[in-house]
Amino acid sequence: MAQSETVLVTGGSGFIGSWCVIELLRRGYTVRTTVRDLAREAGVRASVAALSQAGDALSFHAANLTSDAGWDEAVAGADYVLHVASPLGIAEPKDADELIVPARDGALRVIGAAVKAGVKRVVMTSSVAASAPPHTARGETVSDESVWSDGEDPAIGAYARSKTIAEQEAWALIGSSGGATTLATVNPALVLGPVLDGDASGSAQVVGRLLSGKVPGIPRLGFNIVDVRDVADLHIRCMTAPEAAGQRFIAAGQFAWMGDIAAILRDHLGAQAAKVPTRKAPDLLLRLVSLFDRDLTAVTPNLGRRRDFTSAKARAVLGWTPRPLEETVLDCARSLIAAGAV
Repeated sequence: MAQSETVLVTGGSGFIGSWCVIELLRRGYTVRTTVRDLAREAGVRASVAALSQAGDALSFHAANLTSDAGWDEAVAGADYVLHVASPLGIAEPKDADELIVPARDGALRVIGAAVKAGVKRVVMTSSVAASAPPHTARGETVSDESVWSDGEDPAIGAYARSKTIAEQEAWALIGSSGGATTLATVNPALVLGPVLDGDASGSAQVVGRLLSGKVPGIPRLGFNIVDVRDVADLHIRCMTAPEAAGQRFIAAGQFAWMGDIAAILRDHLGAQAAKVPTRKAPDLLLRLVSLFDRDLTAVTPNLGRRRDFTSAKARAVLGWTPRPLEETVLDCARSLIAAGAV
């Protein structure tokens, strides 16, 4: 890797984006990142500088997924683009287009600018939500990269639809562009691990809500969990490996039920885990609460269901190895506690 190679990371203030910036800087790349508002630069720079030597190797550009402004300038001269920025989808919006339109149009803006600039490769952050079996599937399921969610099915929720549609549109654009730019996608499961600024939004809420006692009991929900640092590592492997071109890669570690996560917290954090619930929350109670809490609306259909995702392809093709579940959960918890976020 030449020291002069430049990587644009979209959404550098986000959970995954900030760790991508850190890992790239650690490996000697020159990094640009986009934020919606340059007022965020100081905070992001401080978080990143605590874990890497940033200095002149890191620069910031203002760009928004919903506008053409700034993207050509941000991409110009870059060797690679990691397109991480995407609207978050914890609460189910009243209108699915609130998530779908910026995710889809943002991907097309970024990839279009990358193709025009002759970028070598774009690595786009998708989600296992774009590789899920039909919501009508019964019993345990295991999905790999050959599985696609149905982006037209309103029953799967706006976030899953936004991720599916954005990724499909990205592949279509690359396929029709005829340029030298290649595409790879990373499809993470539930992303945990250390937060940089105490922001417990998004996926870290799973641990944050348990620690703060904000859940009435432990729901029968389960997820494959992946460490944010391992997600960043997989993005870089996808960026540099010739064999990653034109491929999707699921980033998923061990499957865990919420009860498993709660047990890890209680077993290792002592008094700091005093508010972590021990009793189970009945499915019926959660379905009733979801009528009033939009954060729960999207997850209640998965109560009691084990939907597994395999990262065998990333392991075999790219030599990727995720961290143990316990390390990821505890590092997430300790970072939230240290930041006073719970």
